[in-house]
Amino acid sequence: MEALRTQGLTALRLILAFTLLSTTLHYAHNVIRVADYPQIEGIPVGVAAALVAIVYFVLTAIGLAGYRDYLRGRYWRALVFLMVFSLSGLASLGHFLTGVPQIPAFWFATIFTDGAAALLLWGFATWAAAKLNRVPTPAQAP
Repeated sequence: MEALRTQGLTALRLILAFTLLSTTLHYAHNVIRVADYPQIEGIPVGVAAALVAIVYFVLTAIGLAGYRDYLRGRYWRALVFLMVFSLSGLASLGHFLTGVPQIPAFWFATIFTDGAAALLLWGFATWAAAKLNRVPTPAQAP
């Protein structure tokens, strides 16, 4: 558990900072320039922008709840919240299900940085779960 409190917390802070920067930039651009992204038939542009904003705030709140629980030592609960939060990055890759966005390169890159951030969260959660599942052998027991 000590590794979760020391190196785990540092890694989590770095990953969350990267994730929040990437998703905030991408989702803000997505809301402001929603018409530049491929549209889903039957969903008006204004509704799409509102849905993106709502999803951003809901998933970000879940991510912050995960961080709070991690700080409090509620690791399993924190990991669940963090995995749900990772959907904010994975959802960005969904743009390609309806076409290729016609946006400047910087904003296009944020689609991939969101995906990378999600993968980093998955890697962190896997590492932390492995630490939590570690059962001490009799020689290691206190």
